[in-house]
Amino acid sequence: MTQEAKQFEKQSDTSGAGAFGAGKSAFVTGASKGIGYAVAQALAAEGYRVTITSRKQDEIEQTAKNIGEHVRGVVCDVKDAAAVQREVDAHVAAFGGLDVLFVNAGVGHFANIEQLSIEQWQDVIDTNLSGAFYTIKAAIPAMKERGGYIFTLSSLAGKNPFEGGSAYNASKFGLNGLSEVINLDLRKYDIKTTQIMPGSVATHFNDHTPNEDDFWKIQPEDLAQLTVDLLKMPARTLPSRVEVRPSRPDRKPKK
Repeated sequence: MTQEAKQFEKQSDTSGAGAFGAGKSAFVTGASKGIGYAVAQALAAEGYRVTITSRKQDEIEQTAKNIGEHVRGVVCDVKDAAAVQREVDAHVAAFGGLDVLFVNAGVGHFANIEQLSIEQWQDVIDTNLSGAFYTIKAAIPAMKERGGYIFTLSSLAGKNPFEGGSAYNASKFGLNGLSEVINLDLRKYDIKTTQIMPGSVATHFNDHTPNEDDFWKIQPEDLAQLTVDLLKMPARTLPSRVEVRPSRPDRKPKK
């Protein structure tokens, strides 16, 4: 078997606590709570050294402490391309490289197109789509050094439009297109790209407070487990788009 064939035959080493991510690092945006927090926590448990970002200083510092050592919490608004580049560069300097990028930061404003303000439109597009572009572009030079994995947290709203969702739908449709092109552009450098498209998730998104009635929804830790499982796929295999739904939406409590 040739050396190239062996590379694609080999699966990730999962023996021993933390062995899988030992010597590797990850950068997770929008990670003070919810999906980003769960993903960062799962990667840290696998041995990754992690940088997590948020727009709020107090939240991100406490989150980093909660996850444990080898976790950096930094303030970064993904709408600011220069700030994103600065923090990615700082991550590479601190950890010696970058192996996993989880693009999670996102916002939502929902209203009929007549009522949606220009400021709300710009906030959603600049965060969910332009912010993803800035983050990925900043990470490419480091990831080309040794290959890696980019995850974009999209949504089923990226293929299913709904009334009042003009900005959010546009941002997620756009993110899916961006993710597919990134995969084509970067796979020759051994950089994988997967767009994860969940349905209803029990998070704080859109001012929701997770509660016991969310039991039927996807939980953040479920998406974190999915992320780890994808990272452990053989190098030759790439699930480039993963749609995730609650298995029993019929169990949603009736109002």
